[in-house]
Amino acid sequence: MAQVTVIVNNRNYTLACDDGEEEHLARLAAQIDNRIGELPAEPGVQKNEGRLILMAGLIVADELSFANERIIELEQEIAALRGEPAPIAPRSEQGHRGMPKLTKIDEEKFAGILESAARRMEDIAARLG
Repeated sequence: MAQVTVIVNNRNYTLACDDGEEEHLARLAAQIDNRIGELPAEPGVQKNEGRLILMAGLIVADELSFANERIIELEQEIAALRGEPAPIAPRSEQGHRGMPKLTKIDEEKFAGILESAARRMEDIAARLG
């Protein structure tokens, strides 16, 4: 198991990763750091580390969501050109932005993941703080 130290929002974080993944992890951290740097400063408001990281993560997640939607659209176009059935459910069966609708179990699992991530970010912010 390798370790790599990354800098996000002018702070050093040492993270574990698989051997050979150090450069990849450093690039990912740099993307998050760049997103944090792009966030507008709110006058009179101190920048909260956890909030900044959450906002940057949400921006990246939104971009990933958009890219996944575009992949679905392109797969549907390719299937149509080949005369094959669409690989994804029709729009009427899709949720937000064309993504497949979540089942109740998926929603609960996703909510649990978000809650866990929020707790970890709050813990990190408290330790840094």
